[in-house]
Amino acid sequence: MGSLKPGATYIYERADGVTYAREFGADPSTRFPIGWDYEQGDNIFNSRFWADILKQAETNPALQTAVDRVIMIYKLSKEKYE
Repeated sequence: MGSLKPGATYIYERADGVTYAREFGADPSTRFPIGWDYEQGDNIFNSRFWADILKQAETNPALQTAVDRVIMIYKLSKEKYE
């Protein structure tokens, strides 16, 4: 996620329960999430959140290692309690 710069002018956009910001005049592809609507349910947030993590892990070895560990712990926990 990005961070807001003091004194900068921003354009805010909402789509699918996510609020985005980008600097005025910047390319729309540079927008970044700054908030989520929880009224629509946590499933929208969670699915987008994890999709972003998995996408970033494709080019971030440390993040991929962490994701692999989460998957392993999840699978081991699931086996234990089924």
